[in-house]
Amino acid sequence: MSTALPKIRFRDPQIEMAHGAGGKASRRLVEGLFAPILFGSASEPLTDAALVDLNGTRLAITTDSFVVKPLRFSGGSIGDLAINGTVNDLAVSGARAQTLVVTFVLEAGLPTEILEAEVRAMASAAERAGVVIAGGDTKVVEHGKADRMYITTAGIGAPIPGVSLSPASVRPGDKVLLSGPIGDHGVTILLARGELDIEADLCSDTRSVLPLVEAVAKVAGPSIRWMRDPTRGGAATSLNELARDCRLGITIVEEKVPVRDAVRGACELLGLDPLHIANEGQFLAVIAAEAADAALEALHATPGGHEAVIIGEISEQPAATVLGTTAFGGTRVIDMLVGDPLPRIC
Repeated sequence: MSTALPKIRFRDPQIEMAHGAGGKASRRLVEGLFAPILFGSASEPLTDAALVDLNGTRLAITTDSFVVKPLRFSGGSIGDLAINGTVNDLAVSGARAQTLVVTFVLEAGLPTEILEAEVRAMASAAERAGVVIAGGDTKVVEHGKADRMYITTAGIGAPIPGVSLSPASVRPGDKVLLSGPIGDHGVTILLARGELDIEADLCSDTRSVLPLVEAVAKVAGPSIRWMRDPTRGGAATSLNELARDCRLGITIVEEKVPVRDAVRGACELLGLDPLHIANEGQFLAVIAAEAADAALEALHATPGGHEAVIIGEISEQPAATVLGTTAFGGTRVIDMLVGDPLPRIC
């Protein structure tokens, strides 16, 4: 008896850089090829972590790979990025990271001092985040085959009590909250590559957002509808994914979105939108209107959350669309990009 093969919608003839950038091309790959074959008939929107039941225990599981170039940059490196990114994927899925395992893919010829520096960076980041690194694996490939080092992680976490997140729970009138300035990480990586001839006092925002998420959960747990850390593709991509999944409109007030002058200046030079630039230490949340002010106050009272702001709200129309309003009363559609204007940033 034969079994029908899953129907594949992915028609791109080959894999390009854009397919790993978190935008429309990535979504086509995941939804058109990976999901039908690997996840079968699952109809829930794909998120940063999966919630599973294991012998009656509810767990959150996530995995991520880090291919940032260069390995070290102002404010961070691939090592602490790997820990923070994994902890954050669990945090915005409503879970507190408990244990991580890590895999190193190392290039032959990598100086030991560089590897040691990243291992130490990982240990320090794990200690700050309160997570245990329980094991891992190491592979070595030929010289010139791995840009010195790639890191893959898998994390397991425990759900935060009282928090249940789903795009289906989002309602018109809910508020959109942003934890702080956007674009710091992506522009910092660009500066570290020497691809932009400007001087700027700017650092990556890489950090664990778990303390901020827990502060919001403490005062507004059941009122938190959805969360996401806007990494590849930036805030615009995360909000567009939400709009598509919940089939509602999202309107943000662009002048309320915090952007540092250095980031804005770099984006203007390159013709980029800060909303499309990657972040590694911020998160977006949709909160029921009646709890939004309390959530914002909780963030302001938490170290690292003083720049949080409510940037918009959910509306019925235009469905599945993100709009930005300007100080002059105009509006524009904020779409997600096909690829990423700054590849290899995480």
